[in-house]
Amino acid sequence: MSATIASSATQFPPIDVARPDLFAEDRWQEPFRQLRQHAPIQFVPDSKFGPYWSVSTYKPIVHVEALPKLFSSSYALGGITLGIEADRARPGERRLPQFIAMDPPQHTGQRRTVAPAFGPAEVAAMKAEVQARTAALLDSLPIGQPFDWVQAVSIELTTGMLARLFGFPWDERHKLTAWSDAGGNIDAIVAPGGWDWFNGEMEAMGAAFAELWQQRAANPGKDLISVMLQSDAMRDMDPVEFIGNLILLIVGGNDTTRNSMSACAWGLAQFPDERAKLENDPSLIANAVQEIIRWQTPLSYMRRTVTEDTELFGCQLKKHDMLALWYISANRDESVFEDADRIIVDRPNARRHLSFGYGIHRCVGARVAELQLVTLLEEMAKRRLRANPIGEPERVPASFVHGYRHMMVELSRY
Repeated sequence: MSATIASSATQFPPIDVARPDLFAEDRWQEPFRQLRQHAPIQFVPDSKFGPYWSVSTYKPIVHVEALPKLFSSSYALGGITLGIEADRARPGERRLPQFIAMDPPQHTGQRRTVAPAFGPAEVAAMKAEVQARTAALLDSLPIGQPFDWVQAVSIELTTGMLARLFGFPWDERHKLTAWSDAGGNIDAIVAPGGWDWFNGEMEAMGAAFAELWQQRAANPGKDLISVMLQSDAMRDMDPVEFIGNLILLIVGGNDTTRNSMSACAWGLAQFPDERAKLENDPSLIANAVQEIIRWQTPLSYMRRTVTEDTELFGCQLKKHDMLALWYISANRDESVFEDADRIIVDRPNARRHLSFGYGIHRCVGARVAELQLVTLLEEMAKRRLRANPIGEPERVPASFVHGYRHMMVELSRY
């Protein structure tokens, strides 16, 4: 297998699948299908992010994720997104420490601090509040009148959850959405003037959370900031590291859930037979959520940096090479997911998706995301509500966050 991958990779012309237009225009499927077939590990010598390796099939991605010492996530080497070089910085560049962009042992201690806030008991305790907020929102929506699902449902529900987790002022919660959009917009950050814009957004966020940090230091609660303050691993973080971890938790808690919620409306409408199957059997909701997360893949990739010259399935990698692990392609890998371009609500292996990552960096908040998505579909089922998209959605023009800016829908009863 190694020789086959290496041979095909050198013979097939490079495809830069990190181009934002592929995602803005929803044209990414065929390029990735070509890569999976002809060059599952391919070197791309030229892109707006610099040279990088594309890894587009399931097995090599899992292999890389299982070797964090050889394939680093460290912010010092560029972190988890393309565009930041391992061995030199661009003017104005700001590398933010965050535990998803750390290697053990530092990663281990910080993740261990935050993880209990997303444990089974803690998530179960959130259920009633999530149900109440979701029910109230759905009951406020018009039937038979167009509205923007992304703004009215996806953003409102996920931002509310973030505000609850951080104990953030409720009336200012939409600032969290703006900061999340900034933190995940890698294409804008690496554009001319992008670092100045990004640094300004982070300074505003840092000032707001510094005030909360001081409040929680004097009067701790059960929110995530209080948890971080009371931890040996995180209480002495410098301000830059604090901002980095906040961006991680905000982007992770917002973009992924928000865009999967939008996919609940858009994706199910693309497969009406599967939507009808789900509507007729609500016991399929939990599995359908996993399938929608697989089909959408709200973060298209994670980047890793090679720490020493090595071989990957016959391909020769050099120290400091960037790898893009294309989860969005692995989740359509036909050798793992039959008829992978379709949403199949009772797909037996839907949980094998890589949307939450794999290995030590698997998403710490996966259970909270699943809770919100399951609750949304459950509450819609109780009301026999169906979201009917009107026309094409406006998609995020980016290769990292795979999502929707706007999507007009009408609600109907079934």
